[in-house]
Amino acid sequence: MPADLTTHFTGLKFVNPFILASAPPTESKRKIMKAFEAGWGGVVTKTIGLHPVENVAGPKTIFQRVSEAKPYVSRNKRPDTVSHSSWNWELISDQPIDLWLPDLEEIKSSYPDRMLIASIMAGAGGAREMENWKKLSTACVDAGCDALELNLSCPHMDRKDMGAHIANDEQIITSIVTAVRSAVSVPIWVKLTPSNSALVDGAAAAYAAGASSISLCNTFPSLPLMDPETMKFEVEVDGLVTSGGLGGLAILHQALQRVSDISRAFPDKEISGIGGIRGFREAFNFIVHGAGNLQVCTAAMEEKGSGGIGVKLIQELNTDLSDYLERKGYKSIEDFRGLARQRIVEHSQVRRKSDAYNGGYVQSA
Repeated sequence: MPADLTTHFTGLKFVNPFILASAPPTESKRKIMKAFEAGWGGVVTKTIGLHPVENVAGPKTIFQRVSEAKPYVSRNKRPDTVSHSSWNWELISDQPIDLWLPDLEEIKSSYPDRMLIASIMAGAGGAREMENWKKLSTACVDAGCDALELNLSCPHMDRKDMGAHIANDEQIITSIVTAVRSAVSVPIWVKLTPSNSALVDGAAAAYAAGASSISLCNTFPSLPLMDPETMKFEVEVDGLVTSGGLGGLAILHQALQRVSDISRAFPDKEISGIGGIRGFREAFNFIVHGAGNLQVCTAAMEEKGSGGIGVKLIQELNTDLSDYLERKGYKSIEDFRGLARQRIVEHSQVRRKSDAYNGGYVQSA
């Protein structure tokens, strides 16, 4: 008999701990309904704003691959390549909120046992923007959303009071979470940027203001590669490019580091892990570092024939997790969540070849 994959996270009951992250796989009612039909335990919608946006006039996302024979990273399709990463400069949802709200209602009524989390974003330029956060929050919750994820992490927003631009400001984080908390009673997840130079402090501010979870990691700010023969970037418009976000396997280890940092600083708090999950082994590593919920994006988008929502992937994740729980005699992921925390130490605490090591300090005469 398969193991029970039911997971409780931020007070919500998930049929399994795997959810689709806020990205193209969750950009429409059609995709979200298909994702739930496939078996995903939840979704975080593409980020919803009060005003529609317009994306660049070209490809919004590329997938980069590498091969053993020619081990360079490129989007160019070559024989015997494996996935390395995704790169995107896509903005938040271009669907107006007035269209989103009836869609959210229909999704939730069709799949009442699946968790529907609305990703939302407004600015930080004073009281008016705080009201915008409240309007978005109230509207999405009234439409049936089980939780909210506040996007404080998009790495490529033009407005300097949005996304990753504000993730280093603990006062702004506090004011946004406080505003949303005053408007709704559902769990609030705060998605922070991995490029924050004071990530633990940002998480502390979010938790203190009432956040139920931190979501880590959004994509890393980055640039696409230039082809040495054509002198063109692998994605550009009129020869120009700007900063985008790197995701997929390439960010796995860095994402784990940041999840570990937050988990060790706040072992009693909840974390939704994101960044490079392609199968159970990656998901397992997020769990042992403290994540109680797993978000997936690139691997789902890359799956051929699934419409970008990872039909085979969620089946594999559920099967592999079930097999692991059964084999190890675990009842749930809580039996091994955070197991790695105590084994992450300062460099000086790792045993040396001899007792003569002094940390590089010069001994006084």
